Amino acid sequence: MAKIVNTSGKRKTAVARATLKTGNGRVRINSVPLEVYGTELVRMKIAEPLLLVPNALDGVDAAINVSGGGVMGQAEAVRTALARGIVEWHNDPLIKDAFLAYDRTLLVNDSRQKEPKKPHGPGARARFQKSYR
Repeated sequence: MAKIVNTSGKRKTAVARATLKTGNGRVRINSVPLEVYGTELVRMKIAEPLLLVPNALDGVDAAINVSGGGVMGQAEAVRTALARGIVEWHNDPLIKDAFLAYDRTLLVNDSRQKEPKKPHGPGARARFQKSYR
């Protein structure tokens, strides 16, 4: 029976859902291979868990669907989902420790959100300019 692992990652309003199953090491984001997905900076951000544990995806295919947010928010959500999937797939505390030592957000969602806009200003804290005449 084929092993399947489902994980998710979030950053701001972006949500990534990863499905890892037996295969031959392919990573696809919204059905696009990682090698051609987005810009080089985005690809490097997503590939960080793969560089920390070089042979983590040997015999494993990762299909990741991501929606919401912006380009970098999606990239960080994808890397969190991918790293969580690798940890769950291998069930190895050494991999988990390596990820946590490098960057905690690889395994833990970044909970920061945009503060709501308030009246009398263009944003959450800034206020409209005051004029006397």
